[in-house]
Amino acid sequence: MTLLRTRWGKVQKNEYFFDTYAFYEIIVGNPNYLLFTKDVKIVTTQLNLMELYYQLLALYDKQQAVEFFRRYQEFVVPISNDMIIEAMDFRKKHYKDDLSYVDCIGYTIARKIDVPFLTGDRQFENMENVKFVK
Repeated sequence: MTLLRTRWGKVQKNEYFFDTYAFYEIIVGNPNYLLFTKDVKIVTTQLNLMELYYQLLALYDKQQAVEFFRRYQEFVVPISNDMIIEAMDFRKKHYKDDLSYVDCIGYTIARKIDVPFLTGDRQFENMENVKFVK
């Protein structure tokens, strides 16, 4: 089993970068994501929470969507200018895969901090450093 560094420098297992897809599937109760609801260190970006909030507005009222947004905001890591540049280079390289800006930033951060990118987005299914769960 591989142990991963946290952003505080400690070694921790079960650390994942949660893509918006992962949050959504956990919230709607996908049993395949049950494993990622306990004893897991979450990393994400404010942009992923932005996407999640927007998607949840279609399912829940504003108050509930805001509650989910706030529940996960403590796991947000900053996005540096260098990360944006690297992510857009990645997006350009994979332009035929129609990857979103937010997904490219998240995937790039996950690779940079050496944690698996947790998603069910089909475009990432066969990429390195991805924990693909449908």
